[in-house]
Amino acid sequence: MILYNITSSVDPEVAEEWVAFMRDKHIPDIMATGFFVRSQLLRLLNEEEDGCTYAAQFYCLSTEQLDDYQQAAAPGLRADLETRFPGQYVSFRTVLEVIE
Repeated sequence: MILYNITSSVDPEVAEEWVAFMRDKHIPDIMATGFFVRSQLLRLLNEEEDGCTYAAQFYCLSTEQLDDYQQAAAPGLRADLETRFPGQYVSFRTVLEVIE
């Protein structure tokens, strides 16, 4: 199993709206692509600076599925999020293999 993790630091002024958008629109749109079997949205609790940090996590069965998602669906979905919250968040992505 592969875990695709997207960590985002969000401007506190739009954090509540960003979370609602992720929960109600963006994550369901990603799951509707059919590439992932599970998702979750988490909030980082031990932040040292003012800010709001979240991790959106998506599980898929193989790196090939993740590659297919990144080529077929990710660009449009990222553009949608960037259009909705321009300059109000920054993200970085990691890919992990689930061992247990």
